[in-house]
Amino acid sequence: MSNDIHERLKETSQKCLDVYIVWEENKQDPKTQEVLHAAIHELRKVSSRLEIELAMSERDQFTAKPLPIPSHRSNMKHDGGSLMEGVENAGKSGRLSPVVQNKNKRRRMPRKKPDSNSSE
Repeated sequence: MSNDIHERLKETSQKCLDVYIVWEENKQDPKTQEVLHAAIHELRKVSSRLEIELAMSERDQFTAKPLPIPSHRSNMKHDGGSLMEGVENAGKSGRLSPVVQNKNKRRRMPRKKPDSNSSE
């Protein structure tokens, strides 16, 4: 597939360059403008195909590698033992015990003052 793209890229870029030179000599001719637009369109199609090939090769490269652990997870302040606590304490029953990681309570919404205009 890459040989096909290589040849198409060479041919379309050369054709686009040739048409551009002709157009540059006579910018007012609508026929040369139309041919130049068509050549540019073909060049865009080839470049789009090349981008797809590039994305597919990058995807193949990245799926072969394991994802690294993000730094914000690997540098946690605790030792990480609480994450494995439930697994180690599963025992014979095979059930995991719940592990609470965040003990921070949710803040209460501030109370709104009653309107002075209301008749309560």
